Amino acid sequence: MAYTLSPSPAGPIGTQYCVCKVELSVCGQNLLDRDVTSKSDPFCVLFIEVNGKWTEIDRTETAVNNLNPAFSKKFVVDYHFEEVQKLKFALFDQDKSSMQLYEHDFLGEFSCTLGTIVSSKKITRTLLLGNGKPAGKGMITIAAQELSDNRVITLSMAGRKLDKKDLFGKSDPFLEFYKPGDDGKWMLVHRTEVIKYTLDPVWKPFTVPLVSLCDGDVEKLIKVMCYDYDSDGGHDFIGEFETTVAKMCEAQDTLPLELECINPKKQKKKKNYKNSGVIIVKTCKITRDYSFLDYILGGCQLMFTVGIDFTASNGNPRDPSSLHYINPMGTNEYLSAIWAVGQIIQDYDSDKMFPALGFGAQLPPDWKVSHEFAINFNPTNPFCSGVEGIVQAYSACLPHIRFYGPTNFSPIVNHVARFAAQATQQEFAAQYFILLIITDGVISDMDETRHAVVQASKLPMSIIIVGVGNADFAAMEFLDGDTRVLRSYTGEEARRDIVQFVPFREFRSVSAGGFAVPASPGPFPAGCKSATETHPRGKLPQSWHFPSSRRGNVLIRLVRYSILGTSAGSTPSSESEASCETGSPTQLSRGALLQMRREPRGRSWHFPDCQQNQSADKRESGQQGLALASVLQAGAKRA
Repeated sequence: MAYTLSPSPAGPIGTQYCVCKVELSVCGQNLLDRDVTSKSDPFCVLFIEVNGKWTEIDRTETAVNNLNPAFSKKFVVDYHFEEVQKLKFALFDQDKSSMQLYEHDFLGEFSCTLGTIVSSKKITRTLLLGNGKPAGKGMITIAAQELSDNRVITLSMAGRKLDKKDLFGKSDPFLEFYKPGDDGKWMLVHRTEVIKYTLDPVWKPFTVPLVSLCDGDVEKLIKVMCYDYDSDGGHDFIGEFETTVAKMCEAQDTLPLELECINPKKQKKKKNYKNSGVIIVKTCKITRDYSFLDYILGGCQLMFTVGIDFTASNGNPRDPSSLHYINPMGTNEYLSAIWAVGQIIQDYDSDKMFPALGFGAQLPPDWKVSHEFAINFNPTNPFCSGVEGIVQAYSACLPHIRFYGPTNFSPIVNHVARFAAQATQQEFAAQYFILLIITDGVISDMDETRHAVVQASKLPMSIIIVGVGNADFAAMEFLDGDTRVLRSYTGEEARRDIVQFVPFREFRSVSAGGFAVPASPGPFPAGCKSATETHPRGKLPQSWHFPSSRRGNVLIRLVRYSILGTSAGSTPSSESEASCETGSPTQLSRGALLQMRREPRGRSWHFPDCQQNQSADKRESGQQGLALASVLQAGAKRA
């Protein structure tokens, strides 16, 4: 069965069934060694079967030189009790930085239903090659954990006087957190980033679901192990300790908790052995992690703005080869992108009046170039009525402007940022701004755009960039901070990754159904716990929280990922992130949601410093991938 991109299914809103979120942990044993001079560098890809095709859901981090990997990144999927959900876990040896799986060596795969894993809680199976034969002695272990608790724990950790492990240097320490499994073995939960060349590391704060760390039991023992990172995968053990979340919660800003890091072998050999250093819990906080649905029900409005590239590189709009040429079907790539994103977002804007701006064109009557003009030629009222209004204004605008240049993004980014900044001063924090920029070429004002994006990262704002045509979009990928922290020309780091880029050519063949998302669950069957028992829906949380996630495979995912945000940064050992959707295992029907009383909304915007979480920032990307599924159902069905 081929690995292809395929739309996610959209079911009826009124379907009577119950749904919960399940976290899947993956380990490999005795994997095939595909590398000549070293061991394989495996990563795992999760697929779900949709309409007879395998659709990629998410990927783990890469375990360097490791034939027995325990992946710290978890897969989070919706478990529909009444459905047969077929999953495939495929392992590959990473050879290149490419996202294309055919460029990596295949190590084996295993397929089963989600129900099989959930009912067994933990399974170990043989990996198979494409011909159905065993992949050597390769095995895969998959453990399931229901995420029925929307509490998250944020930890800020440091170390002091850790053992020196490097011959010509100090150590490169990182931490691993484990919880006891049902089989009595320790299960990896989280891995921090590596801090280079120090015996006194300070790790970036990280957030994980409480149920992942300790099954929601703050008194349950957890183990923390400290290692010195080695690039060949043979990490040196420094020490360990056991504690509980309740104990770590004693840590305060003014009074951190210090725990001795013990190496049992050294402790037995040396009579005067004290410890291998001290691990410091600087802060430990447990909070509730709200979904985007909470914000929508609390009264949040999505404020949608479109920015359209009218530079000369697009070609004469009267020429069929031009990207702005409207074909006999009445469309082009610009219009397709506007429809794909706009139709979904417009359902969550009460007045459905959207500003539509252009850049890179000369305007009548003096034919001066402008990078921030209303395409309806009304600078005091650039609003268009719905997506249809944007399309009409765009079509009417084309004959009256001259395509010119350069391709400057910063004026439009700053334009929307000004309104987002004003929204933060309002009594209620109930507006979130989404800027869709559609372009065909390379950014001319990269320094100014970087600076504008970094400043906008402090505001309730996200930017979706859709690249049309076949140009080199390397600069767009640079702005999309999935792999690195975006910095302005002054050196200031972005608070969070608010830019999401996708080349539209990758999705030309995606049908209208490709913009669908999983269905919003219906009313509760008997015995199903209501979401209102754990969180009063309809109340806007006191502050915004935007965790990170991987890029989606279709534009609908692009929308929700852009809203949720993606923090950059990478670690040789782990990619982790906080979850936005670890809430209750069930959702309300649309009717039930509408009947709920709307309570007073939160009064302030709050954007946690995502740079604190940069290197451990992709842990729950599958979970984030479903974060707006319920919210965007209506729009997706029409897209």
